Amino acid sequence: MTPTREQALELLTKYNKNDSLIKHALAVEAVMRHFADILGESEREKWGIIGLVHDIDYEMYPEQHCIKAREILEEHGWPEDYIHAVQSHGWELCCGVEPVRRMEKVLYAVDELTGLITATAILRPSKSVLDLEAKSVKKKWKQKGFAAGVNREVIEKGVKMLDMELDWVIEETIKGMRKAAESIGLKGEL
Repeated sequence: MTPTREQALELLTKYNKNDSLIKHALAVEAVMRHFADILGESEREKWGIIGLVHDIDYEMYPEQHCIKAREILEEHGWPEDYIHAVQSHGWELCCGVEPVRRMEKVLYAVDELTGLITATAILRPSKSVLDLEAKSVKKKWKQKGFAAGVNREVIEKGVKMLDMELDWVIEETIKGMRKAAESIGLKGEL
């Protein structure tokens, strides 16, 4: 079975009711699609779907995050490569599934980064990602007390695995989030 976006969204909302988690999933989906586009990947839909369901188990099973995901996705007949990709974003944090393919490395890098970007955008007068610049995110990056739950080491490790520049990844992640600004609540008041 090749899951569709509709099936992915239905499954996501079956296991997640928290509005912030759903917006986070939509943000990661948009960013994954954006990276698939700019990296010339042919499986754009797959990248987006994996981004959408990456935290499928987080709300209901936070102590078994990335572990319970396998069970949920297998139960619904999802292919092994999708399951591996979803689990790999928790590598060395909550599971031992290493990101191997480029798609998995992108997910690993941008998952936490979307949280930092969201936190930065919310504090802006516009409350928007549409006018947010990478330099503003970098400023907040250096403030360890700001968005303290965002694991900056994971972001750096993911960017290094991709052999990319952090500033560029931040910039492109912002661009990806702009494409979903309204659905993730970051269109703001421009």
